[in-house]
Amino acid sequence: MDTIPCMAASRYKTLVDAMASDIRAGRLAPGVRLPTHRGLAAREGIAVVTATRVYAELEAMGLVSREQGRGTFVRDLAVPAGHGVDQQAVATDAVDLNFNYPSLPGQADLLRQAMREVAASGDLDSLLRYQPHSGRPQDRASIARHLRRRGITADADRILIANGAQHGLAITVMATLSAGDVVAVDALTYPGFKVLAHAFHLDLEPVPTAADGPDLDALEKLCATRPVRAIYTMPTLHNPLGWVMSATDRTRLIGIARKYGPLIIEDASYAYLVEDPPPPLAATAPDITVYVSGLSKSIATGLRVGFVVAPPPAVPSLERAIRATTWNTPALTTAIACRWLDDGTVNRLEAQKRDDAKSRQAIVRQELTDLPLIGHPSSYFTWLPLPEDARADRLTATLARRHISVTTAEPFTTSTHTPQAIRLALGSTDLDTLRSALRTVRRVAVEDACA
Repeated sequence: MDTIPCMAASRYKTLVDAMASDIRAGRLAPGVRLPTHRGLAAREGIAVVTATRVYAELEAMGLVSREQGRGTFVRDLAVPAGHGVDQQAVATDAVDLNFNYPSLPGQADLLRQAMREVAASGDLDSLLRYQPHSGRPQDRASIARHLRRRGITADADRILIANGAQHGLAITVMATLSAGDVVAVDALTYPGFKVLAHAFHLDLEPVPTAADGPDLDALEKLCATRPVRAIYTMPTLHNPLGWVMSATDRTRLIGIARKYGPLIIEDASYAYLVEDPPPPLAATAPDITVYVSGLSKSIATGLRVGFVVAPPPAVPSLERAIRATTWNTPALTTAIACRWLDDGTVNRLEAQKRDDAKSRQAIVRQELTDLPLIGHPSSYFTWLPLPEDARADRLTATLARRHISVTTAEPFTTSTHTPQAIRLALGSTDLDTLRSALRTVRRVAVEDACA
């Protein structure tokens, strides 16, 4: 029951409506810092608790954002609340630096040829029937051979085929975690895992980030003080910061997990872009690690084939989760993917995309040379921190008006502090367009900093 007296409730609603109207009409400009809760209470003659509720409702409406230690700011409504990494939100005439779907010339011809080969195969009828929930044995064996090249030796019966890496993460959460479970995550992490955490009511605990990985002292302190059930991590090419954890840090992370008992969920979706990385966590600690990856980034986003490598006790639960969500991965796409794994096509495409990503990173360094960039030299994204007095939503909205779509830090943030930064996805446009767009990004960022 609402404990605010009727007159106070009426005043509270009137104030929410008035401020919302001012924001939508532009009378409160984007990026304006609003009064503190105490300041609003004094100005309007209301209780501090009522002022807090006013701001909470405005935030729920997507009109303001609260930043720990800085205050409450008016959002730029040209940028959707959440600033999600969503290719559907990108205008058709915009340069997409928001979402990565890297593709190389000739991939469509490869698909045509693969479909001809599948059509001519002797087992075409089998593709029309239900498949085993975890995938056909021969397909799981193909993935096992592929994973050996990534340093993971796993029997095919520990491998499950999923409908993309995101589905692999979803079934991992369904099979191994319950509502209310505490999961340690990086303070900046993959938005898709945040979506899963919200859907399954997980309690995400952010771990501060260091220059080349999570703050392991903070992680150990967290595990010692809270019942952490899982650690979600991207040790090889972190999204969005691009780090690659050292072998020493991987060993320590595994030691923390063994000491305190959480499961490790290793997301390796972008790991293919790193040449000669340290061994995956799943190679060193296969009994406590679920390894998730796929071919959507390395081959094509439309090829929804992912794979999960799990400790044997977790396999039956993962199979049940696949049955509950998709029954099995579509047999046709799996057949094409496994042909490409076996004939070397995947290896060739991954090598070409590493070279392509390096070329794009080189362009970033040329065009944004005097900006404080964070990223890996062969990744498809770059993190651009902004000055503390800058506003990422304002910069993002300005770029959107110039037909360039980028992402703020908000969808990646798991802590109460959202840094002022943008992520630039580099893999979805041609090189000349990328270069031109980056010049605009630099010009707008410099203008915003001087405003």
